[in-house]
Amino acid sequence: MSTSFRRKAAAVTFAVLALSLAGGGIALAQPSAKAPQEAVQPAARGTNSQPPVSAESARVAKAALKASSATTLVASNAFTVVNSSGTKARGTGTVLKYGVGEYEVIFGHNVSAGAFLATISRSDSCCIPPGGEVSVAPRLGTPNAVFVQTRNSAGTPANLGFTLLTHTP
Repeated sequence: MSTSFRRKAAAVTFAVLALSLAGGGIALAQPSAKAPQEAVQPAARGTNSQPPVSAESARVAKAALKASSATTLVASNAFTVVNSSGTKARGTGTVLKYGVGEYEVIFGHNVSAGAFLATISRSDSCCIPPGGEVSVAPRLGTPNAVFVQTRNSAGTPANLGFTLLTHTP
């Protein structure tokens, strides 16, 4: 029963990733006409780089890899719910907050070949989360971490809560 559920979960994760990539590819293939928001606020979206890895981040990442078991995983899914303050509400991983809207989630295993999916969310059961944007990327220089950046609807970096799902093959 659990094997069937894992296979279905993996299939759904890959389907969502494929659809996301296909939609992004279509958006990138469009002619050079700019969307109205991009034409009005080009400077607000210029923060696409990650901050350098801090000494604390490197220490936590190395400790997490050492503490994890050395078993070979066939596939794993992990989630982390993070508050806007950068504290972990529930799930796996260690969360570090770098700056406004900049977060790093460190896991006990290598996730560099994985797929990542994030959404703006709240950690409590109340209310709909605020509007905004979230970007996810592998953490440069740290194979067991993911970098997450949140922005408000205008594209300006903002502290927003989010849920991160990682699928590692």
